[in-house]
Amino acid sequence: MRKGDQVGNRFVTEILSHTKQMSRVLLIAPAEGYRTREFVRAAVRLGVDLTIAGDAELPGDPDVLTLPLSDPETAVEQIVASDETKSVDAIVAVDDRGVEIAARASECLGLVHAATRAVAPTVDKAELRRRLDVPQPDWRLLAPADDAGEKGEELGWPIVLKPRGLSASRGVIRADTPDEARSAHARIRRILADACKDPDEGILAESFVPGVEVAVEGLARRGGMDVLAVFDKPDQPDGPYFEESIYVTPSRLPDTLRAAVVSTVEQAAGGLGLDSGAIHAEVRVTPEGRPVLIEIAARSIGGVCSRSLRFGLSTSLEELILRQALSLPGTSSRTRSASGVLMIPIPRAGMFLEVAGRDDVLSMAGVEEVEITVPPGSQVRPVPESDRYLGFVFARAKDPDAVELVLRAARDRLEVVVQ
Repeated sequence: MRKGDQVGNRFVTEILSHTKQMSRVLLIAPAEGYRTREFVRAAVRLGVDLTIAGDAELPGDPDVLTLPLSDPETAVEQIVASDETKSVDAIVAVDDRGVEIAARASECLGLVHAATRAVAPTVDKAELRRRLDVPQPDWRLLAPADDAGEKGEELGWPIVLKPRGLSASRGVIRADTPDEARSAHARIRRILADACKDPDEGILAESFVPGVEVAVEGLARRGGMDVLAVFDKPDQPDGPYFEESIYVTPSRLPDTLRAAVVSTVEQAAGGLGLDSGAIHAEVRVTPEGRPVLIEIAARSIGGVCSRSLRFGLSTSLEELILRQALSLPGTSSRTRSASGVLMIPIPRAGMFLEVAGRDDVLSMAGVEEVEITVPPGSQVRPVPESDRYLGFVFARAKDPDAVELVLRAARDRLEVVVQ
């Protein structure tokens, strides 16, 4: 055998050995989540053995561990006791419902993960407000008997009321007057009950922060954060509800402001102790140029918006997350083209029938994909009662302005039919 063959064979053997040692991941994913298949695709690409842990069995997929995601303590006990987890190398959560479970189970199994103490505040907005050491909205916590109008007078109008534990703008309502605040307070408690949450839990009242809002996507690491993307929100939601619409990256903020936004997110993550895993943050830049942290989550961007991002040689965000969890090398450098996503909103309550105009939109230059994620015949509701979108349109172009124009044109050509 030639020396070159020996070196090549040794390299292959080392890679195969490393892959074998670092190849099992437990993915915590709710049954109704969009993201599971994105992680499955990434796992297949990496050759990772993926076990899905969720609150319902997935049809046609026998490798599933059923967990009560609404009961984290029991879920952790089941993970630790399950034979499926005896040799896992990492636990990754898809969304907010699983991040604390993943952290606690990782601690029990001796796996690398951000600490539970760091992750827990990201799923409890009141605790997050208490723990943050960066500029954030002024806030109060409302008990059921509290007068939301009085709290608004203390904070100064307008205010934003929101549940402690729901996501995707569900239950988030702006109020400009005492009567609007009282109405929103009562409405949010009904939304909590509908979401099978405690309707008597504390509700946040926060001062409304004017300014430009951006989203930051990153991977936490010891000593800092790898910034994956900063998204502009051209159709910024300012209330009374806060439904997302268009995301475009790279951000068109001036370099100094973008750096200040990233620094704020890094400081928040470091202060909480988030030193591993995905981070998604929402920041408002006030008219005076001051970044104010609105939210920070210990998970990646929601829905299937991650498809708007590509790194290196067509690497997905999910693959980067799995690579970091398994201590595998990977590049966080995004492809150079600008990209974005349009979230197709639910216009009104009723039965969803179709989104017309898809073929027309797919024929547009710059549009890469149109995906409808809600099955026809489903009963749907708009925000603030709902926490989902009908689907997504993805676009890519030479610069952010061009991406925004494509997505706006796509939205104009789509017709949502709800009966």
